[in-house]
Amino acid sequence: MTINFSTLSKYLLVLTGVLGLGSLSISPALADNHTDSMDSFAEMEQMPVGQTNTEVGNIVEVASGNETFSTLVKAVEAAGLGDTLSDSSASYTVFAPTDEAFNQLPEGTLEYLLQPENQEVLQQVLSYHVLPEQVTASEISGGTVDSLNGGLATAVTDAGVVINNASVITPDIEASNGVIHAVNRVLLPSDLQSSLASELGIEETEIYQ
Repeated sequence: MTINFSTLSKYLLVLTGVLGLGSLSISPALADNHTDSMDSFAEMEQMPVGQTNTEVGNIVEVASGNETFSTLVKAVEAAGLGDTLSDSSASYTVFAPTDEAFNQLPEGTLEYLLQPENQEVLQQVLSYHVLPEQVTASEISGGTVDSLNGGLATAVTDAGVVINNASVITPDIEASNGVIHAVNRVLLPSDLQSSLASELGIEETEIYQ
């Protein structure tokens, strides 16, 4: 078979021209797609990944945001312990009396503790509710634990954790610098019970509830 090189050359020239025109017509679209893709990647890079608003506050902030602890927060401020319990470098466990727990104190007790001249007594009472480390409810067993102001008796019953004569009613409230356990009674150091009773003119048994 004889190949006509002249005809073949013309055919190749025509084919090259067609491909060239096709390339010219396609290139802008490809360029647009490429630009769009780059823009999309740029937008993706700017989007926050895994960003949430679930950051937990410190013990004072968490308690302040819970209406159950409004009296406790007031007492912490009066005692000047706000900075201590807000310290992000520390770790605490707070057995936090609810408002109802404070209401169960003998008449006049809370008012007495909140007086500026009795700040030291209030500090002793509140420090008795604080452990110098984080302890979850599941880590508490029968025995004793050391608070910032003396030992606390602990027990675990079918109903839950008991601290002295107070029951933990809401355990493991998370904070950035520790944990809060809501309790249904105010804990009072034994060495303060008689002096408080004397100041209030009541029987010591009333103080212990």
